Formats: sequence, C-alpha cells, structure tokens
Amino acid sequence: MRVAAVDCGTNSIRLLIADLTGGQLAEVDRRMTIVRLGQGVDATGAFAPAALARVFAAVDDFAEVIRAAGASRTRFVATSAARDVSNRDEFFAGIRERLGVEPEACLYVGDGAYRELTGAAAVGMRPILIRDPDEEAEMLRPDPDDWDGPSVSSLLEIPRLLAS
Repeated sequence: MRVAAVDCGTNSIRLLIADLTGGQLAEVDRRMTIVRLGQGVDATGAFAPAALARVFAAVDDFAEVIRAAGASRTRFVATSAARDVSNRDEFFAGIRERLGVEPEACLYVGDGAYRELTGAAAVGMRPILIRDPDEEAEMLRPDPDDWDGPSVSSLLEIPRLLAS
C-alpha cells in the first residue's frame, strides 16, 4: 500500500510518500518546503494570511505529488500552534480542500507536555504520543504506560499508522 504523510510544522512542511509492505516502509519520495507558518503567531494569536498562503501553496504542490504517486491514504500532522490559533478553522478548511483530509482525521504528534494531546483531541485531531524510548520521563509528560492512545518512537512510524 502506498501512503503519504504531511508534517506541517511552525517553520517547514514536509512530505513523505512510502510503500508499506508487511510492516516495512520503503521511501518513495520526500520533500520539504520552508513556509514560516508561525510568522507573527505569538503576537497575534493567529496564522498570518501570508503564512497560510505559503502553506496552502506548498500543500497544493504536495497534493499533486501525492496524486501522481498513487498514494491510497494520506494523513496530515500539524504543529501544536494549529490547535491554539484563532483562525484554526480556516487552516483546517484549507487543508481539507486541498488534501481531502477532514480535521478529525488530522494527526497530532506530540510528546504529551502541557496536556497537548488532550488539546489536540479537543479540536478534532487524532493525538499520537511520540517518545524516545531512551528519554527520561519528565513531570509534565504522561508516562507511556498511562497513555491509551497510539504512540510511536519515530516520525518514520507514522505511515504505519495509516494502515490501521
């Protein structure tokens, strides 16, 4: 099965297309574009129109690559700022329009600090705990044994979740 994952961070957006066979991933395509989505967000509490335009242009390009590659599943992972900004509905609508990914199908990958996984679920994202198995647990992060949702130890494991 060919899958695609888009990771939209505060500064860059990344695309990974991979073939998933027998639990193993084989990379097909990988791209990254600087979009500066977080431009001015601390001061305004919203994604700047220019930042949204950069993200949407990159997602348009990625959507074309995903279609051409024949990916049967696509998921979108967003920065934690996406749950907090005042124009998150505009952001999610733009992604939905371009990728066909509904906001409730969006993934949020985080380490669990400051209740971010609960916040992500509250705005319709599917939260996933990412934890380096060698990392010492911090007080503000959930113990992996207490988390009943999906978890990964690497972003490379995300496409595997697409098949589930």
